[in-house]
Amino acid sequence: MTYIDWIGTFGVSILLSAFFLNLFHKLPQDKPWYEILNIAGASIACYASVLLHYVPFIFLEGSWALVSIMGLIKFYKK
Repeated sequence: MTYIDWIGTFGVSILLSAFFLNLFHKLPQDKPWYEILNIAGASIACYASVLLHYVPFIFLEGSWALVSIMGLIKFYKK
């Protein structure tokens, strides 16, 4: 595996961890950790996609990060 593969795998691992932790109610709903993990994972995976010049996943992961940022802003506005 190349270093780009490692970067992408790390980002996707964070995303999947957040998903499963949320699915099994291990991440508290009244805390921002789910959004923070989504922002981190999607940003890292997006960076790997940029390094690969793979535009569809740049859009996917970039959108995922932006939506998560909006969710985090909404959380703090409450």
